[in-house]
Amino acid sequence: MHDIRLIRESPAGFNAALARRGLEPVAKALIALDEERRALTTQVQVAQSRRNEASKLIGAAMAKGDKAGAETLKTEVAALKDELPALEARADAVTAELKAALEIIPNLPADDVPDGAGEDDNRVESEWGDKRAFDFEPREHADIAPALGMDFETGARLSGARFTFLRGPMARLHRALGQFMLDVQTGEHGYTECNPPVLVGDDAMYGTDKLPKFAEDSFCTTNGRWLIPTSEVSLTASVMGELLDEAALPMRLTALTLCFRSEAGAAGRDTRGFIRQHQFEKCELVSIVRPEDSEAEHQRMTRAAETILERLALPYRKLLLCTGDMGFGARKTYDLEVWLPGQGAYREISSCSNTGDFQARRMNTRYRVAGEQKTTQFVHTLNGSGLAVGRTLVAVIENYQNADGSVTVPGALLPYMGGVTRLEPIT
Repeated sequence: MHDIRLIRESPAGFNAALARRGLEPVAKALIALDEERRALTTQVQVAQSRRNEASKLIGAAMAKGDKAGAETLKTEVAALKDELPALEARADAVTAELKAALEIIPNLPADDVPDGAGEDDNRVESEWGDKRAFDFEPREHADIAPALGMDFETGARLSGARFTFLRGPMARLHRALGQFMLDVQTGEHGYTECNPPVLVGDDAMYGTDKLPKFAEDSFCTTNGRWLIPTSEVSLTASVMGELLDEAALPMRLTALTLCFRSEAGAAGRDTRGFIRQHQFEKCELVSIVRPEDSEAEHQRMTRAAETILERLALPYRKLLLCTGDMGFGARKTYDLEVWLPGQGAYREISSCSNTGDFQARRMNTRYRVAGEQKTTQFVHTLNGSGLAVGRTLVAVIENYQNADGSVTVPGALLPYMGGVTRLEPIT
């Protein structure tokens, strides 16, 4: 959410930042709405004050025997009482219109984010790992995994497209990946493990910028609760409306949860295989920090996600997303893309974003500056994947596949696999 006061102070700067995202200027229209809102608010306050004052004067006039004066005042009070509801309704309507206009405007990009129209303009920051030289033609996971326990047909029969049923060692490997991620993030990177709800209300979705603009991307229950698209929602909204002590920052939270996405805007994309599912698991990373610490925290969070890929010896590259490819709430985003030899391409496996105070303003989450009891500031929030479990499973299958259709279990996961070292085709 944007602060209208900052837009008033620098309308040209606001429009220039929107232009970097490929959006039309809106500062003039927003300021006009704000001026109308403030004028109406003033009119309401003046009318209320005069009504209260005139009501008191009626008694004084009656006490002095000034019946004519009292009647005049009564007429004025009655007129004000008639006028106020319409005036208040108009003020509320304009306030709501301004709020609705502000809440669908994306975050402004950081100065060091490259300009660009889409994914082709993202900037590769680094690459890690050696791509395996196969002595056979590597296959895609969708061709290997069914024989190993990744059952697409049963998932589709139970729930429809983009659902998958995992069995046996394949399910064990999937669980091992999630547990490994959680152990590394809590044990080595200082994240506090959480087990949050996967059903949340409107306020949590709104505060983390998923509503109202992206309602169609998520599933909503019949009683109005939302299935979380990622535990970023639950973890970040856990401080919604709070005034935190500076000493409590930074807060670093992680959770391994089910996530649900309708994939409304992904028709025809990755319909084959396990990459784009309606239901998936993710080890989420969330940080809540002081504004001056958010850039360093962004680097730290991204590094925490990179660690998982390196421990699994999965080649990857790190991209700084351009203005045209960033998410709605992000001011700066790093994507990690893992190498999939079966596809012969890099695919996204983690996205780590600094949202600045964008979400904090929507959630009204502040912290009290140490030693200054009356000074408060909005926190900065960050979120990232550490990692997406299903996509990591895909990467393991494709990078550790063998010519006979088996898949070798990476060394880092062996302690979690109960003695299973290789996934063998079920004959």
